[in-house]
Amino acid sequence: MKAKIRATAQRLLNLYRQEHVIVGGWATINPLFINEATDDVIAELRDMPTGKALVQHIENLRSGKTPMNTISRELLPYGGLMTDGMPSIELTPVQWQELKNGIEQFTPDQMGLDAFTSMPVVRRFGAEWPTAIRAILTDKPQMMEKWGTITQTYDAFRLWNTANEIIANPLTERIRAQVQADMPEYETYLPMFGDAGTELLVKLRTFISSLN
Repeated sequence: MKAKIRATAQRLLNLYRQEHVIVGGWATINPLFINEATDDVIAELRDMPTGKALVQHIENLRSGKTPMNTISRELLPYGGLMTDGMPSIELTPVQWQELKNGIEQFTPDQMGLDAFTSMPVVRRFGAEWPTAIRAILTDKPQMMEKWGTITQTYDAFRLWNTANEIIANPLTERIRAQVQADMPEYETYLPMFGDAGTELLVKLRTFISSLN
């Protein structure tokens, strides 16, 4: 049990440190902090390097002091250097209006995601579009809630496709280890697909436990 608690604490700390490369940023990982930081995990975090800052962040989230899509400036990992170092991205008025319309009109389904990612203003960033657009919206807090819906939809379909691909192919130790590490994400997003998602989650759990 102690090993499991420490593993959970270490994974949450890794997410905290790597937020700058995670699709959806704080809006994606803050709910994981809330759901998984039990009292035992919190106690473990207090004894880990930079863990006290994460504990304070979690307490701020739970109290409502910090909104679920952000973090207090003073608690940013690496002193905020990773955020400060993010390059500025300039959009023309036409591009900005296109992006704004796309975000406002987004529907949380495959068609809505396809329509959003096919817009020229999004396609210009290639595979890095989630990180780039999040950087653009940093000073637009009024749009971050809708942006959170877009990134959640993207993550849900990404994990849905990945889970189906894993089940359709031979399982290896490397893949199983990766799925086990990512299982909290699968548990968060696959149920969004209703009964089909819940069934896929059960299959995934069964599949990764089948390798001797």
